[in-house]
Amino acid sequence: MRLQNKVALITGSGSGIGKSTALLFAKEGAKVVVVDLAEESGKQTAAEIVQQGGEAVFIQADVTNAEAVERMVNQALGHFGRIDILFNNAGISGVGAIHELTEELWDRVVNVNMKGVFLPCKYIVPHMMENKSGTIINMSSAIAEIGLMRRAVYAATKGAVLTLTKCMQVDYAPYNIRVNALLPGTILTPFVEKYLKESYSDPEEGLNTIRKRQLGGELGRPEDVANAALFLASDESKFMMGSPMYIDGGCTFGKMA
Repeated sequence: MRLQNKVALITGSGSGIGKSTALLFAKEGAKVVVVDLAEESGKQTAAEIVQQGGEAVFIQADVTNAEAVERMVNQALGHFGRIDILFNNAGISGVGAIHELTEELWDRVVNVNMKGVFLPCKYIVPHMMENKSGTIINMSSAIAEIGLMRRAVYAATKGAVLTLTKCMQVDYAPYNIRVNALLPGTILTPFVEKYLKESYSDPEEGLNTIRKRQLGGELGRPEDVANAALFLASDESKFMMGSPMYIDGGCTFGKMA
């Protein structure tokens, strides 16, 4: 029970990595605030936690809307009394080189991937400062460290999240708040499955293409990232501060001969 008596708020936890992390955190003793814009899937995650003997509450919220985020935080505090762990997991992708992107798509990806980290932090960090304790995990990506064709806006936002993580750590270290970032490679989630269907005439061919990015030739699974998030959320990582953690199958620093 590595998160016994902790309260964790996880954005985008209706599916994929967020859902796997919510289920794992609950199994390890955390009380979980499931946050998602999609009501049905968010409620399902919370229900599964309760069915397995854990504690969870679902709160529907748009992480790009300040009023919604402030209300989300107040609801979470009203229900559990505290927030010990914040996992900023919600995010979206955008495909295209700079000259191909519409302003609308650029703004949407920037809004979700950057503002969607800023706002939960803005409203939760003061409570962590008051308690002089807290752990924040920001979802960056291996793409923050590498160039990848036609991923300009996604890469820009994930690089920004990594840099923000480091700056936040400097600001909040005096309050015993740790801030770290996860940098996954390509993980087989509904998010990626949707991308394959939209971007390739043959999704299976697309899957084979992106498999080649990983040294092992396979994509990661949501549970792989959830296990890394658990480590960062627990006291086992107490000496990690402002650090990137790679779960990428070797795609960042490895290259086949």
